[in-house]
Amino acid sequence: MEFMASCKKSSDFLKYLIETSSGEEASERIPPLAQLSGELGVSVSRLREQLAVAKAFGLVDVRSRVGIRRLEYSFAPAVQYSLLYAIKRNHKYFEDFLNLRCHVENAYFAQAVASLTPADHQELHKLVEDAWAKLEGRPIRIPYEEHRKLHLAIYRRLENVFVTGILEAYWDAYESVGLNVFADYEYLQKGWDYHQRLVEAISQGDTEQGLRLLREHFDLLIELIIS
Repeated sequence: MEFMASCKKSSDFLKYLIETSSGEEASERIPPLAQLSGELGVSVSRLREQLAVAKAFGLVDVRSRVGIRRLEYSFAPAVQYSLLYAIKRNHKYFEDFLNLRCHVENAYFAQAVASLTPADHQELHKLVEDAWAKLEGRPIRIPYEEHRKLHLAIYRRLENVFVTGILEAYWDAYESVGLNVFADYEYLQKGWDYHQRLVEAISQGDTEQGLRLLREHFDLLIELIIS
């Protein structure tokens, strides 16, 4: 009740979304603001401001001729905005979030790889091949997209929106601090050697070896960022 009261003070629209998110009132469609204004006793202009916040959190979508539509829940948007703001204030927050991300991936690794399919294994191998093609090509290209996709692919079948939200937010932050264009070739080679052996361990069902390689890979990354 205290939480709902605080929502009432900060956002009538968010409170409405929460209260109508389940049961008979649950619906993908949200009434127009003019209708909500009468129902909630709040001005349209104030609801419009609150709607912008809900959009930023990824809770709703607004389109002409369609109106306001409730979206499938994702944890990532709220984390992304907060994290990017924090990093702009102090770069150390990225180091702290990196530490959190490493602990999350380590903790969920065994559960994540157990749920992967043979098709997932093939996709991981293909990402490694594509990454090496970029690193060994002329000119050399940084395989950032392959890096992001590989790590997210390992954890995507967990069906845990909070884990995937944290990991997605991390990769946006990784890009914001410029690591996606980091050009130390020796580091990139070492990193993708770990990725290749990690994917091989996953495909062979060797979870213990895979976790060891993941932790060593993280140690290499942390040493690079903190040094």
